[in-house]
Amino acid sequence: MDSRESPFLAGERLYLRALHECDAAGSYPSWFNNEEVCQGNSHHLFPYTTENALSYIRFARESRDDLILAIVLKEDHRHIGNIALQAIHPVNRSAEFSIVIGDDRAGGHGYGREATLLIFKHGFEELNLHRIGCGTFENNASMKSLAASLGMHEEGRRRQAAFKDGKYLDIVEYGMLRNEFREFEFRCAAPPP
Repeated sequence: MDSRESPFLAGERLYLRALHECDAAGSYPSWFNNEEVCQGNSHHLFPYTTENALSYIRFARESRDDLILAIVLKEDHRHIGNIALQAIHPVNRSAEFSIVIGDDRAGGHGYGREATLLIFKHGFEELNLHRIGCGTFENNASMKSLAASLGMHEEGRRRQAAFKDGKYLDIVEYGMLRNEFREFEFRCAAPPP
């Protein structure tokens, strides 16, 4: 593992690290040209190029309001997705969460949940956030399942706020407060009865 691979946050099967310009030379740019990967998000409107990826990576490196990280598997150091806390607001102590698992071999293995737990823990315990929220298309079953598995609360919906595949979709809003995350962690750590 070279210095580019230095983990920022580490879990059991994966770690989160800064995005690097060399990531744009891998499969990363192709994720956003894949209709299946982009089915539940607002990407895939225009072709996504290596230059688009490089521009985003530079933005991620320079931003002080966004924590944008690569999700990397420990076993083979494969970059499988990105995860972020964005629009970090120091007064409201809030942030918006986003995640994409772009590597089609990585879906359905719980990597998204593991990565999300890492970044939520960091957000609540190190960044002193009070609330983390996210929005997703009403038909994004993966994100809705992830939110439910973490105990996030459905807080509302923005009606017909997105246009995808020729129709308007609602955006479902989820949120979690710091005390709810602590309760969730406690329930997960408690031995079964």
